[in-house]
Amino acid sequence: MKKVYGAYLCTGCGIGDVLDVDGLKDAASDAGIEMKDHACLCGAEGRAFIEKDIAEQGVNTIVVCACSPRVMQQEFNFGEQTITVRGNLREHVAWTGSLQEDGSVDDFLQEVATDYVRMAVTRAQKTELPEPYKLETICKKILVMGGGIAGLTAANEAAKAGYEVTLVEKEAQLGGKALGWRKMFPTAYPYADLENPTIQDMIAEVQGNGKITVKTATEVARIGGSPGQFNVTFKAAGSTTEWDAPAKVTADQQDLINKGELEDPNKGLQKYTTLNPAGEMFGAVVLATGWTPADVAQYEHLGYGKLANVVTNAEFEKLAKNGSVPVRVAFVQSPGGKEDDKDFPYCNSVTSMVALKQANYVIEDNPVDGKAYILYQHMRTPGNAEFFYKSMQAKDGVFMTKAAVTKVTAGGSALLVDVEDNLLGENLQLEVDMVVLAAGMVPTTANANVINLAYRQGPAFLDLDLFDGYADSHFVCFPYETRRTGIYNCGGVRKAETMEETIDDATGAALKAIQCLESVNRGVAVHPRSGDQTYPDFFFSRCTQCKRCTEECPFGALDDDEKGTPLPNPTRCRRCGTCMGACPERIVNFADYGIDMIGSMVKAVEVPDDNEEKLRIAVFVCENDAYPAIDMSGMHRNKMNRLVRFIPVRCLGSVNMVWIKDAMSSGMDGALLLGCKHGDNYQCHFVKGSEIATRRMENIGETLGSLGLEPERCGVREIAISDYDKLPAIIDEFVEEIVGMGPNPFKGF
Repeated sequence: MKKVYGAYLCTGCGIGDVLDVDGLKDAASDAGIEMKDHACLCGAEGRAFIEKDIAEQGVNTIVVCACSPRVMQQEFNFGEQTITVRGNLREHVAWTGSLQEDGSVDDFLQEVATDYVRMAVTRAQKTELPEPYKLETICKKILVMGGGIAGLTAANEAAKAGYEVTLVEKEAQLGGKALGWRKMFPTAYPYADLENPTIQDMIAEVQGNGKITVKTATEVARIGGSPGQFNVTFKAAGSTTEWDAPAKVTADQQDLINKGELEDPNKGLQKYTTLNPAGEMFGAVVLATGWTPADVAQYEHLGYGKLANVVTNAEFEKLAKNGSVPVRVAFVQSPGGKEDDKDFPYCNSVTSMVALKQANYVIEDNPVDGKAYILYQHMRTPGNAEFFYKSMQAKDGVFMTKAAVTKVTAGGSALLVDVEDNLLGENLQLEVDMVVLAAGMVPTTANANVINLAYRQGPAFLDLDLFDGYADSHFVCFPYETRRTGIYNCGGVRKAETMEETIDDATGAALKAIQCLESVNRGVAVHPRSGDQTYPDFFFSRCTQCKRCTEECPFGALDDDEKGTPLPNPTRCRRCGTCMGACPERIVNFADYGIDMIGSMVKAVEVPDDNEEKLRIAVFVCENDAYPAIDMSGMHRNKMNRLVRFIPVRCLGSVNMVWIKDAMSSGMDGALLLGCKHGDNYQCHFVKGSEIATRRMENIGETLGSLGLEPERCGVREIAISDYDKLPAIIDEFVEEIVGMGPNPFKGF
């Protein structure tokens, strides 16, 4: 479109009180757009002020220098045919400073504001109106993998919403592990009595729904394509004949596989004959393949696999369903050891509640002399389950104590359980008929390629070891979402859950799958940048087939051909821009976010050549943690160092190292990347963008060293969204390091 610009400065919320309004308007004019001011742009009169120019002058590219772009979004939305760029003068400038003691404008604060005005104008000049990416044809059928509680619920809820569903279960019948339950946890007040399983009712509801196609004794052989156009082939469960579509492996990839630097995408996959060689189309996938009991045979002192009456909780449930249970049973919740109070792997609140439920079987089947011993390190009964826990505490025949089980041995016809360090402070030896070990719930994604993706990055999800094999791409912020867009997880593959929690979980996953379908149909991003109409555009004539973009994309959005040329799948894309940051040739850009745009914004910052007190540090801040933390710091009126200039980026993974070079070559004295924490205790919103950026910055440090610049002039700092009060000190510390090094020696060249 032919752009007609309009720039508008809000003087309200303290902006006009501490800044020179005319000076800001002059900065916009010098950058190429005339600016008008108004006392309250977000109010009805202020909006009408802008709409008048839209109607009378045809303004379609609007610069609003006012509050943070994270607020007042609807107030400054002037329709899909207009571009609106926001410059943050409130939270990032006016609320972080004040007038000088004599009542005059602080020159340092004014310089910050004028730089942000110039950056906003530059961004508007470089931004293009996005065109949504729309598929020519879209399939709105949903595939649900797994026929247990989670799969049955997801299928039923999606069908209720009007969508066609295919439900695939590898066993010969639906129901999953719930078929083996004798009882289920209480679901209604007073939460004291176990209830009869309702799994048969759930199965009947699904089988009676005309929108649901059920395939039992069937497995997913391969999933190719993208949201809206997944091509899925099926195989008979357990089939082991010929593959028809193995994952492509290039010569370079095979070399890395041989060196052990890349996992073989076909590793561990069986050969098979597909039931539908041409494939069946689906729009989204719900992964509900559940869990398997953890292996407890490694704990030899407990006797599993050696002593006949040492069983797992899953085996005991089957025994209880098929007949009466022994009179005396010990339920062991942890492997023992006084110095280590860890539970069995994958134990959780569900395994605690299972022990309570199964203890109830013992005294129910043996009302006179039944004895159930629950020996635990941690008893977890969240929410209403606490009522059930209290009711079990009050029952005769049930004994609970925190204790370390050191040994289980045979004692004639009984089992002897040695217990130390219990709540009574005494060592005990219990004589029981059976020992039940609390085997945890291992997600199926931890041990098998259940999803079988035909993606360049391989058939399974990446790096699941970071999350104990659970399939969520971001466990805290984006539940149900795997690292493969359009594939949503629920139930045991997401976390250990009760039946009630699983039903809620599966409903959420079904709604996410529907959201995905409708977003793809509109041509916009699904998550976390929901509604984003942009997508990465590749200028392939300059591509060198280095494959960095395909290897670094956290979400498998890029395949590649035999030469290594990227093959984009826009509906898989999360719009993080990691591919843009990875590309050494700078051929990847978005309509409203690109290499030239951010580089030009960096160059729009005015760098004084002859004033050592006015050093300049570019700080690239991610939109998910760092930017809102800066906003909140401003809201709390925390003072911010006036030598830094914040440049918003989608993710640190999108930061191309040329921006750092641009900053240093323009005379800036330092560059800092400020973004999400990564690792075990926190996680980057785009999974590994912060981690990737840290590695890149180590390399740029080497480059700076070769130019005679201190590598310490460039750094990375991790910050959580809640660290807003720590932020000024973090910034000050880095600035002090730069001040200690002195001005950039290339300043002025």
